[in-house]
Amino acid sequence: MAVGPPLVYADQAVSIVRKKDSTGFSRDVCAILLLANITRCFFWLGTRFEFALLIQSILMILAQLALLYICIRYRPRSSPDMFGASGRPFAFWHWPSYAQYIEFLAGFILISAIAYLIFGRSDVYISIIGFVALGMESMLPVPQFISNFKQKSLYGFRASTLIGWVGGDSFKTAYFFVQGSPLQFKVCALFQLSVDFIIVVQRLYYGNAPPQATLLEQEDLEQALALAE
Repeated sequence: MAVGPPLVYADQAVSIVRKKDSTGFSRDVCAILLLANITRCFFWLGTRFEFALLIQSILMILAQLALLYICIRYRPRSSPDMFGASGRPFAFWHWPSYAQYIEFLAGFILISAIAYLIFGRSDVYISIIGFVALGMESMLPVPQFISNFKQKSLYGFRASTLIGWVGGDSFKTAYFFVQGSPLQFKVCALFQLSVDFIIVVQRLYYGNAPPQATLLEQEDLEQALALAE
């Protein structure tokens, strides 16, 4: 239960390193998992749910920090943050350097710690951060769904990761109901599982052929190499 979910992303990381290209995998997945699991650690301090789930959160944070580094190192040359161009406010999560992500996460942890010290004795506050943590995690497949829709392809998104999502979330949902976990876990798990199945439909409908932008980039590279010769 603790080790399985973080391992789902191992094959995705290996695939990106092998291709030296993170096209197709949404970096926002890393953002959601990092923020959700950091918040879940503070939720555990107030609720003390299963210890295995706390260990899972810590391992997931470490796994996503590694995957984020790989995604940034092998981001496509056409990525907006390569040129400092992003349509998001303050270029959120489209920053050019890994250090900026770490600085943001450190600030998020500091603010969360201060808020917990002030409001940690309130049951309402603990309930709220529980819904926030698990609500964010339940949104995990949404950025990937949007990325797939824009590309009209699941190119770069490993089938093993999708299988891991569906299998892991199915097991997780059943586990929460059997163990009588807090309501936040049950509601958010059901939502997350439903989006997983929507992405399965996308996989069947779109396939995983390279999107047009990737094909054009490869053609430009081939032409540049030909001219260099």
